[in-house]
Amino acid sequence: MAEGQRGGLRRRLGRMISGTPSPSTSGTSTPTGKDGEEVKVVSKAKLDKLQKQKSTKRRSSLYFFLGGLVGLIVALFFLQQNDVIHFDGLSTIGLDGLNNVLPAGIVRELKDLSKAERGVTNSDSFEVGLHLRSQGVRAHHPKEVVGSWTMMRALVLDQASWKKHIMLDKETGLDPPGIKLRAAQGFDATDFFITGYWIWNKILENLASIGYDPTNAFTAAYDWRLAYHHLEVRDQYFTRLKNYIEVAQKTSGLKPVLVSHSMDGQVLFYFMKWVEHKDHGNGGPRWVEDHIDSWINISGSMLGTAKDMPAVLSGEMKDTAQLNAAAVYGTEKFLSREDRVEIFQSWPGLSSMIPKGGTAIWGNMTWAPDDIYANNHTYGPFISFKPPWSSTLTPRQNLTMSQSLDFLLENSQDWYSDMIHQSYSHSIAHTAKEVEINEHRPQAWVNPLEARLPKAPSMKIYCFYGIGKPTERAYLYKEGQSFRQASKDSKINITIDTSFNTGSPPLGTPEVDHGVIFGEGDGTVNILSTGYICSKPWRNIKRYNPSGIKITTREMLHEPDSYSPRGGPNTGDHVDILGRASLNDLILRIAGGKGDEIEDSYKSRIWEIAERVQICDEE
Repeated sequence: MAEGQRGGLRRRLGRMISGTPSPSTSGTSTPTGKDGEEVKVVSKAKLDKLQKQKSTKRRSSLYFFLGGLVGLIVALFFLQQNDVIHFDGLSTIGLDGLNNVLPAGIVRELKDLSKAERGVTNSDSFEVGLHLRSQGVRAHHPKEVVGSWTMMRALVLDQASWKKHIMLDKETGLDPPGIKLRAAQGFDATDFFITGYWIWNKILENLASIGYDPTNAFTAAYDWRLAYHHLEVRDQYFTRLKNYIEVAQKTSGLKPVLVSHSMDGQVLFYFMKWVEHKDHGNGGPRWVEDHIDSWINISGSMLGTAKDMPAVLSGEMKDTAQLNAAAVYGTEKFLSREDRVEIFQSWPGLSSMIPKGGTAIWGNMTWAPDDIYANNHTYGPFISFKPPWSSTLTPRQNLTMSQSLDFLLENSQDWYSDMIHQSYSHSIAHTAKEVEINEHRPQAWVNPLEARLPKAPSMKIYCFYGIGKPTERAYLYKEGQSFRQASKDSKINITIDTSFNTGSPPLGTPEVDHGVIFGEGDGTVNILSTGYICSKPWRNIKRYNPSGIKITTREMLHEPDSYSPRGGPNTGDHVDILGRASLNDLILRIAGGKGDEIEDSYKSRIWEIAERVQICDEE
């Protein structure tokens, strides 16, 4: 196509997009405009009709975009936003009012995603892989990518119906009668959430650059709503994962490399206990040693995350606490706290993220391992009814993390507390004997403080996670109005006190924003969860790593680029880190058989924190 033809085509396309009439191509008396182009004169009535069509297109585009946004909000509870918006309620909201009704983060997402599609297929997506390919790195180990999102894109047109379908049965923890909802599978289930919002896409593209494709790389998506043991009961997930790994090894002749992110780390840890146990996977005590080369644990929430507790306790977290009055009204109209608690508690998989380790990890009333030790501040009181550093009296006792869990279970309905006790354990095994007993307790297989790594001396574990981004660590609460849960009144009548703000806190005092107290982490998961297990327990406490599996840790400082809505190549954000250039480089080196070249890199206080944790090696 000649340059002049291409230029004309671009101009015509530009007019089509903007709603401007295209120039006429017929007739002899048509006037000409700039550059000699023919211009067709139309009547005012026709012009008004065209303008009306243009407005309709814009409204349709907005509705389509908001539809995608609803799915984004639902699925990304552990990502950026946490509220589900009922589409019907948006019909009364004008464009100018969105800033006052939606959370600021969602408004930014609207703007960012509208720009993102242009750059979805930019060549820089492949840059890391092409660079390593030029250095001779090729596909070596078969790959397994475990993804935790189910690509929920449906518009919520009927809130009651949506709620009925998204919730699990409270008594069984499985599908409600007559309803079947499953996780999407394959690369399409893990690359993008919606156009412009990538998840695993950057990693998959770079893997493709060095020779990986669906014949030697596999994904293993799962339904994150389910309790871990129910993944096998309902979907035979762990049996399928075992088969994937065995087939990959048989076809390639090499042991696979497993890659997990966030909650997936707990799922893989559970799998490695399940697969060897005689009453479950029946792979025998050498299965992991014989079948897994390496485990890349990205942003692993191995000890849970603080933000999970208020979610299942009162249906709140940072993103709801920071809403203004109009947004709170709108959010409650679309999905109330009552609805959110009922939905969140019906997902046993979500409750797997309730923090583990009790006071030894998360602190007591006067002390916590990650304290900053200034201005008499401590993170120990997890739920406070006054600032922890204030002498103001309060009629209600503050609660540590352990006490908050007890409070949750004591004041929840029986079906929820029974589910927690049957599915998960939150304690610490202080002796090798306790650890070995827990080899036969599936509830402990989610907790690396109670269960050991497999005896697989040749396997390598790589812990990669972000630091330097304020992360929810504790909360200021107040007495609130009781709300009804399901068939009976709930005894939980507290809510985050959004009146507390510090503005610019003094040095050594954490930021408090609308009742949320922030600490160190990747914006979603605390460093006590991502970093502690990979430091002292798996390296220096023999009962947790009896065969001496090599642990390599790389901390990645959050250094976002202001021009990039996803943080750019140096982000340490919990999800956006999957697109970080240095992380992609490390993954490809390990997959290409060069993982032994990677060295530890620490940038935080994690070793100082680890030494303060009151868990020791009995030997």
